[in-house]
Amino acid sequence: MITLPRLPRAGTRGGTRGGRPATVACWLAVAPVAAWALVRLTGLERGPLVQAIAFTPYAAAVAPVVAVTALALRRRAPAVVAALAAVALIGAVAPRAIPGDRPATDGPALRLLTANLRLGSADPAALVDLVRTRRVDVLTVQELTPPLAAELDRLGLATLLPHRSLTPEVGSTGSGVYARHPLRDTGHRRNRGFLFTQAYATVTVPGAPPLRVESAHPAAPYALDVVPDWWTDQRAQPPATPDGALSVLAGDFNATLDHAALRDLIATGYTDAADAAGAGFGGTWGPYDGDPIPPVAIDHVLVDRRIAVRAAGTFPVPGSDHRALLAELRLPAG
Repeated sequence: MITLPRLPRAGTRGGTRGGRPATVACWLAVAPVAAWALVRLTGLERGPLVQAIAFTPYAAAVAPVVAVTALALRRRAPAVVAALAAVALIGAVAPRAIPGDRPATDGPALRLLTANLRLGSADPAALVDLVRTRRVDVLTVQELTPPLAAELDRLGLATLLPHRSLTPEVGSTGSGVYARHPLRDTGHRRNRGFLFTQAYATVTVPGAPPLRVESAHPAAPYALDVVPDWWTDQRAQPPATPDGALSVLAGDFNATLDHAALRDLIATGYTDAADAAGAGFGGTWGPYDGDPIPPVAIDHVLVDRRIAVRAAGTFPVPGSDHRALLAELRLPAG
């Protein structure tokens, strides 16, 4: 009688591919994906994680690859952990590509554009042309300098958007709100972090309730020692007023929808326009001035939830490291 050798059972050392080194490699690949999902779900980003969490959509794309690779190598435990992380990350970011429900509104349309002008180096002619061709009603800008403000008016912005609340300053701290319609209650406040100003005004749109618009610009977490400034400015952003006047907060938030601080702000009663329009993956900062950085969405138009978002999209602004963000809105009737 011939006795055949017993085949190793799946999961035993002989039935896996690559032995212990492959197991170690799997766990080394799975660990950062699982940690990323944990940080994203709990909102515990601190220190260098504040920067890293901005790239969560890329981690969500990598996580399924890690899970499939671990499964192919018959490492069940790493595969299960990676699969759970993939589900968590994809569940967090995928809704940004799906248009949300719109509130029923029958008021006037409003086209709002926000743009970071990068220390006043943005091409003024390109910005004015964008305002003209896209029929912009309200423009919020960050890093507005006195020379650029003057050049924008010379090129026609004073005619297109004659009403304004401006704080042009040398460097990166200036801001502004321009509008086609009259403004009242104009002014600005200065953030404590990097001393960026945030110009604001109440826009009187015919046929709609008064609309308060503010140009947002919290500090950037570009280094570990300035992360506390970032937190300070994020927490100081004006919350929505769902039981009061309509408000819009638009600008360079230096935060993505994966940052807990921004999600907490939105939870006060805002809607992120790009997210609501299914355009939440549109990058607004990163490689646009030649830096080898994957694009991320740190510019936002946050609108009162009583305002309907009809569309949103980004547009290049030569000379800036940001893309401008345009939101097409429908206001409640006033």
